[in-house]
Amino acid sequence: MKTKLVIFGITGDLSTRKLIPALSQIIETGNFEDLSIIGVSRRQPDQFQLLGEHHEQLNGTTTIFSMDLTQASEYVRLKEYIELGDDEQAIFYLSVPPESMAQIVELLGQAGLNTPNVKLMLEKPFGTDLTSAHEMIDHVAAYYQESQIYRIDHYLAKEMSQNIVAFRGGNALFDHVWSAQAIEKIEVVAYEQIGIEGRADFYEQTGALRDVLQGHLMQLLSLILMDIPHDFDWSEAATYRAQALADVRPADPAKSQRGQYASYRDEVKNPSSMTETFVRLELESTDPRWEGVPLILATGKGLNEKTTEVRVHFRKSHEAQTNCLTFRIQPSEGVEIDLFVKKPGYDREFETKTLSFEYDKNTRLPDAYEQVIVDAIASRKSLFAGSAEVLRAWEIVKPVQDRWKTRSDDLIRYDSGANPVNIA
Repeated sequence: MKTKLVIFGITGDLSTRKLIPALSQIIETGNFEDLSIIGVSRRQPDQFQLLGEHHEQLNGTTTIFSMDLTQASEYVRLKEYIELGDDEQAIFYLSVPPESMAQIVELLGQAGLNTPNVKLMLEKPFGTDLTSAHEMIDHVAAYYQESQIYRIDHYLAKEMSQNIVAFRGGNALFDHVWSAQAIEKIEVVAYEQIGIEGRADFYEQTGALRDVLQGHLMQLLSLILMDIPHDFDWSEAATYRAQALADVRPADPAKSQRGQYASYRDEVKNPSSMTETFVRLELESTDPRWEGVPLILATGKGLNEKTTEVRVHFRKSHEAQTNCLTFRIQPSEGVEIDLFVKKPGYDREFETKTLSFEYDKNTRLPDAYEQVIVDAIASRKSLFAGSAEVLRAWEIVKPVQDRWKTRSDDLIRYDSGANPVNIA
């Protein structure tokens, strides 16, 4: 089916850094000759400059449509420009600020650009709290069916995130021990060494809880907790993830921590800022399979390491045993497990070694944005967040959000380069 991908915000930062390179790779495969790209912009940019190094690859398939995004008549003009046939599909990718999204969705719907052969790709954040998430979901639902909506959480589309499902379901060794009976603790972490990198306005309004934990880390946690039956159907993945999150209790504020690296207030020019750059939650599930297992989610900036990974700690029968299985999501994708082995030699000396899997260095892993675009074209929704997942994630963090609104004495200040374990 011929696909017309319409990108709102074609000149924005996300588009130039992620979408244009991803589309260049997709076109280069030679498998998407029926894909055309329409970039929507308030102004008419120089196409050569916009596409940059990808100009040769994308120029023949890309056109620019300039319009006033606030005027309903302009969407009628866009509809005429797209001229969508019955045997074609249109995908509207909204790479725009959250405050613009609601109006664009409304005006697209009012212009009739919401027929069954139309899809909507939405970037996070999906609200800023439970109330706004409900409002956003209801607003979009007034114009589009849930089957037409593709909410992007690019962590779900990362190769190693998908591998969590394959690893769990396809290896009997771990499938049989995937429960509280054998697992003592689960950690999902995303740590960065950099600070906010000049994004003061964005970060002051967002913070670590909203930016990373509520979406990305909660999605990774759901992949660890969800049921994977022997006849697992990828098309039902969002349902299984939502069921797993439904069993996670709302966060206990007494088991939460928030921190802020020392130079943050100077960077945002707000000496009284309470915005967290580090957050740690300890959650628990009511699912009998996971009862009593601490589920620890932590993320932060200005720390001593850069890593996103899931750590599964197995129960020990004695302290000398190793017990950690790690899924490395980024920057170096792979799976590793600590093993206790004998040192070579005559003596009975032992040591811990790591058994690891990683892709061959010559293997090119698809970028997450390539994956979500390809899946949206093919109508595969397994790597996109459903409305039930989004709302449950906000329900889980709501008690912490409410508590932080009324307290100002629990923010931990830490030096840049701090070890996250020591932030307490």
